[in-house]
Amino acid sequence: MLRIITLNLNGLRSAWSKGFLPWAAAQGADVICLQELKAQHADLSDEMKTPDGLHAYYHCAEKKGYSGVGLWCRNEPDAVFEGTGHAEFDAEGRYLRADFGNLSVISLYLPSGSSSPERQAAKFRFMDLFYPLLIELARNGRDVVVCGDWNIAHQEIDLKNWRSNRQNSGFLPEERAWVSRVLDEGGWTDVYRRLHPTTTGESYTWWSNRGQAWAKNVGWRLDYQLATPALAATACRADVYKAQRFSDHAPLLIDYDHAC
Repeated sequence: MLRIITLNLNGLRSAWSKGFLPWAAAQGADVICLQELKAQHADLSDEMKTPDGLHAYYHCAEKKGYSGVGLWCRNEPDAVFEGTGHAEFDAEGRYLRADFGNLSVISLYLPSGSSSPERQAAKFRFMDLFYPLLIELARNGRDVVVCGDWNIAHQEIDLKNWRSNRQNSGFLPEERAWVSRVLDEGGWTDVYRRLHPTTTGESYTWWSNRGQAWAKNVGWRLDYQLATPALAATACRADVYKAQRFSDHAPLLIDYDHAC
């Protein structure tokens, strides 16, 4: 069995202080994909750099307290690759890939466009640049899973207040169409939706810190694992963990097993 977890930490040090490491270590995951580290290597403690029983890799943003992705791996990867080759976004620490035999696991943090029109334009630029890479990954003959915060709710069932968010970043028609293109033309599978095609509230992975969004479950499904078809076909369990809160996001756990 292969267990992969993905979580936007909203700060590695913050999630660490809330008990994320003990929880993560107890899950028996093969790979844990992390986003929004909000830290640089110099900010990390020795334990964060070498968490017990795990091999840790980080692609930090150049800007302090911003973005960054990581991978915690039970087994040492054959190879690790940082960035997509596009300097604008590689400086923000948004892509980290680990290879294990014929398997590639990628931690992705797609930009948010909610803060300003300029950041929405940057988000669209990233999407345009990233799509060809997704096509290449899907066609290279490897089993690949891209895990992370995609900052897009794909369908109406992926957020509580979809009607009032149709003109807001994260649920714009252009963003949703891009995800559809990734799935339909690119050949990727939204693994959670393969197992839970109609689930609504239980599927949410992010809640605003404003109001009582968490208490009322006014959430969005922003965190996905997209996999190549053969790997996706082996998925047998997908859960969003909500019993503890480490971040404004919740961990997404998926088990892949050829015996399913």
